Amino acid sequence: MRLSDLPFRSQDYLKAIFDVQEWSGTGVGLTQLAAKVGQQNSTASEAVKRLAAQGLVNHRPYAPITLTDLGHELAIQMVRRHRLIETYLCRELGYSLDEVHDEAEELEHAVSEKFLARIDELMGYPDRDPHGDPIPNAAGQLPETESFPLTEAAVGDVLCVERVSDSDPDLLRHLESSGVTPGVHIRVDPRPFEALAEFSIVSGTRSGSVVSLPAAQLSAVRCIRPA
Repeated sequence: MRLSDLPFRSQDYLKAIFDVQEWSGTGVGLTQLAAKVGQQNSTASEAVKRLAAQGLVNHRPYAPITLTDLGHELAIQMVRRHRLIETYLCRELGYSLDEVHDEAEELEHAVSEKFLARIDELMGYPDRDPHGDPIPNAAGQLPETESFPLTEAAVGDVLCVERVSDSDPDLLRHLESSGVTPGVHIRVDPRPFEALAEFSIVSGTRSGSVVSLPAAQLSAVRCIRPA
């Protein structure tokens, strides 16, 4: 089966399942999946059943939905499309971090493989998109990472921001306007109270700035320890 054999909506479901698995390390629940693709639970349930019948997802009642090997292979192709387009929009057309996701969602089904190969070459074969998410290469391989969510950091840790989740445009705008973008170094500060986290930027043009973030949103930022 080829990616082009699937309806666009099925392609969206595969990419959405991949995104959740990539960030959480587990499968996705039906309600979460339906919300991610903007569909009702009943519609999502029927879509998942079709994908399971095609051998693209593993699904049992009340169990998390995961990709099969074939489903993962096709999802990777969609992820490559999406992240290359996001990178092109940001680098070449000046889109902001919170703008590129929705625009790429519209374009990813329309562009040809030739177009993708051309922009990939034009940009020097990037391995990260503007949010820091790894871009699969033409062979479907993802660059390795040892990133971890900011929830696992301790006070005093100095870390390099590697990825920021694109699932919440408002949060993305806050992080970008505060200078918290991939590649920036931060230091985790003591919390003023339990529900609010604070960290200081220690590199780049915003060095010295203090950023506040609700503790519930810390998992949207993934970091690595500087070498």
